[in-house]
Amino acid sequence: MAYRTTLDLLFKSRHFVPNYICGIQKNVVGVVGGLSSDTSSSMADVLGLYKIPQISYGSFEPATNDQIKRGFFYRMVPNEDLQFKGIIQLLLHFGWKWVGLITPINEAGERFLQIIEPMLYQNGICSEFTEKVECHLHFTGNILDMLDDTGILTPAFISSKANVVVIYAESILWVTIAIEARNMIQLLLPPSKRKQHVGKHHSLLQRISFNNSAGDEITLNEHGELAAGFDIINLVTFPNNSYVRIKVGKLDPQAPPGKELIINGNGIQWHRLFTQVPPLSLCNANCLPGYEKKKKEGKKFCCYDCDPCPRGMFSNEKGLETCARCPPDQYPNEEQNECIPKKPNVLGFGETLAMVSTFSVLLFSLITAMVLGIFIKHQDTAIVKANNRSLTYILLISLLLCFLCSLMFIGMPNKATCPLRQTAFGIVFSVALSSILAKTISVVLAFMATKPDSTIRKWVGKKLAYSIVLSCSVIQVGICASWLATSAPFPDVDIHSMTEEIIFLCNEGSVLMFYCVLGYMGFLAIISFTVAFLARKLPDSFNEAKFITFSMLVFCSVWFSFIPTYLSTRGKYMVAVEIFSILASSAGLLGCIFSPKCYIIVVRPELNNREQLIRRKM
Repeated sequence: MAYRTTLDLLFKSRHFVPNYICGIQKNVVGVVGGLSSDTSSSMADVLGLYKIPQISYGSFEPATNDQIKRGFFYRMVPNEDLQFKGIIQLLLHFGWKWVGLITPINEAGERFLQIIEPMLYQNGICSEFTEKVECHLHFTGNILDMLDDTGILTPAFISSKANVVVIYAESILWVTIAIEARNMIQLLLPPSKRKQHVGKHHSLLQRISFNNSAGDEITLNEHGELAAGFDIINLVTFPNNSYVRIKVGKLDPQAPPGKELIINGNGIQWHRLFTQVPPLSLCNANCLPGYEKKKKEGKKFCCYDCDPCPRGMFSNEKGLETCARCPPDQYPNEEQNECIPKKPNVLGFGETLAMVSTFSVLLFSLITAMVLGIFIKHQDTAIVKANNRSLTYILLISLLLCFLCSLMFIGMPNKATCPLRQTAFGIVFSVALSSILAKTISVVLAFMATKPDSTIRKWVGKKLAYSIVLSCSVIQVGICASWLATSAPFPDVDIHSMTEEIIFLCNEGSVLMFYCVLGYMGFLAIISFTVAFLARKLPDSFNEAKFITFSMLVFCSVWFSFIPTYLSTRGKYMVAVEIFSILASSAGLLGCIFSPKCYIIVVRPELNNREQLIRRKM
């Protein structure tokens, strides 16, 4: 019937003769209609063949895209895609995530649902129900009366959790907000009255405009659509079913993406029964700060449980989907609803651990200085001269420096202390171990030189001892110099290892070089221990190898236990472990080697002569 009627319009004749013009008649240059989408589309099929433009006031997609592209079909309804985007932005603006949908039972209603439901999902909005009504929806001043006429106000509808209902009613979208299921406030989006311009599309409709019955100027865009935005109207109803329209915003298609919606929230008159404005429309209450959403099995994604944030994460707003991690230099508070700055982790001089370490350093340094003073005062006695007096002085001075170098590990790391503390510690300890090795070798060579016809005598003397100390120390100096030249230690921060603290540390630069320094010290200690162990049964008058053996056993035990302990700790406790290892190993050397000699020098001076030493062995 649509095809036949359209042809009758074009070719008026007593008989139906398409494509023939009989007699004198005026040519049709355009068709204006306001019929259903099916009829409008069928008319466009025929009119397009004869290149006759069609302008439709139909409610929905009244022609195919191909017809529109060919330029023979024009819509007089504003672009509904913009209208749908406006509804989504309106729902998001007020935080309404749980809504109901009402549409008529026709093609336009089905098309509306096909478009709006994916848009709702993409924007995190759920529809609790979808109601389809038989009749057209006509607003008379009370939306409940309008809905009651459709028969959808069932108990299930009234008991719905959705406080917001989106109603599609033939070219107008309503957003209604329920109040105790009996009162509503309405927001609708009628076409904006703002003038828009159209582009060139059809020679007969270029820049065409006209005034409608209300006196508004109407223009078409290049797609045959009204190039207009929408007004957002607040319908304020009264007990007598009268109402007044209040414009509270607009939807501007010319605005940047995401900013099309402009709304004056203060201009909206909410119903007096609302306890909260704007009202909520959610499946369940928003999760509090410190919690995140967890999906309920078998429910829509808008319905969720609230779980506490995982350890190390936080949320500082209501209704957040997931918790987030704090910035690297912060950590969550106990409630996990905000981030607080991490505390600095450094072994400062004000720390109890640092004060104990400093006191120990000063105490052992004082003891070492006293021992050195005793040996210098009694330098001509037998027990001081018995095993190379010069090596004894070198050993005591290097032990004193070992104690003092541990102070560089206390305090805030800086560019001066970081390169020095490990290298100074390694070099000073190597000198001490080299002195012990030289003393042990001197004992062995001295005993062997006492045998008749021994060729070892030419090796006995201070030159050999000094050569051993110098050569062994130079190797460690070379390792440390290479370390400083290639990848020197530097001050650094570690913000990831500890949850609530930032570690201020000295980055070793090259871990390999650090362990080379420790490894070389271990090598010297093992050689000294081996030689001293083999020489432990030599005569006492030449021998302190037994004390060196025990001191090397203590030294090796400390540093072998240091490595796993050092690797398993972080921050200031790692520094404290190294300080303890330096103090313990140095104190072991000092106590094991020098305490027996100091006892004889100070407490038993009568034993401090050559005859007594020889007699003790005999």
